[in-house]
Amino acid sequence: MPQDEAVIGCTGKLLVGTRGTAGPGEILVRVRGGSETFIAWSDDPLPTGATVLVIESRGCREVGVIEWQDPLAAFGDRADAD
Repeated sequence: MPQDEAVIGCTGKLLVGTRGTAGPGEILVRVRGGSETFIAWSDDPLPTGATVLVIESRGCREVGVIEWQDPLAAFGDRADAD
């Protein structure tokens, strides 16, 4: 199966939540100048609407994901704080 390396490292939102090892969900990812959907697998269940990071390509239109929290979001807009 061909791997889709371009999507690894991208973030996206789950359109359909994952069920961990019991089944996949669906993710919308901004990649290649547009948005594409992929079947998304995760080790733990993740809810619809969760922001996730693509960590692997599993072949044709399937990816492995983990929950993602933007590490800079906690700082907010620092320019307004000064």
